[in-house]
Amino acid sequence: MATLEALREGLPEFARDLKLNLQAVLGDSTLNPAQRLGVALASAAAARQPALVAALKAETEAQAGPAVAEDALAAAALMGMTNVFYRFRHLVGKEGYAQLPARLRMNRIAKPAADKLDFELFCLAVSAVNACEACVRSHEEALLKGGITEAQVHDAVRIAATIHGLASVLDLP
Repeated sequence: MATLEALREGLPEFARDLKLNLQAVLGDSTLNPAQRLGVALASAAAARQPALVAALKAETEAQAGPAVAEDALAAAALMGMTNVFYRFRHLVGKEGYAQLPARLRMNRIAKPAADKLDFELFCLAVSAVNACEACVRSHEEALLKGGITEAQVHDAVRIAATIHGLASVLDLP
């Protein structure tokens, strides 16, 4: 398994901006290390890039603990489901669908293994990657009500965007 640094160093020259951005967004920011790594891991899982997921999972477990890594992967799994559902509701725009119960189990959001606000941050990042406006708005609102700042939300989405770009490059033949 390649480390995150090995993946970064192995990027082609045309991805130099991503290489520099990855170092920057995972460096000093308004987010603590567990938040940065959890957002990165959740975003990599949403982008479905196995080498990046493996490298970030190892780094997250080593630096932030297995509970943070588990929450990041759980957030990606849950948002993989809910982003499709709520994006459909939004895109169709018919009131009738909004009146029907979702009936989709999402208990993990209420009881994460680590920090609840961090789990919301991971969900926001995945929802941004998956382009679900309804979920982005919902998680951003919950984060701001919980005390996370707009600067922290901004940093989380910068990480998600960089990880998504990196995953795209790593998937090239």
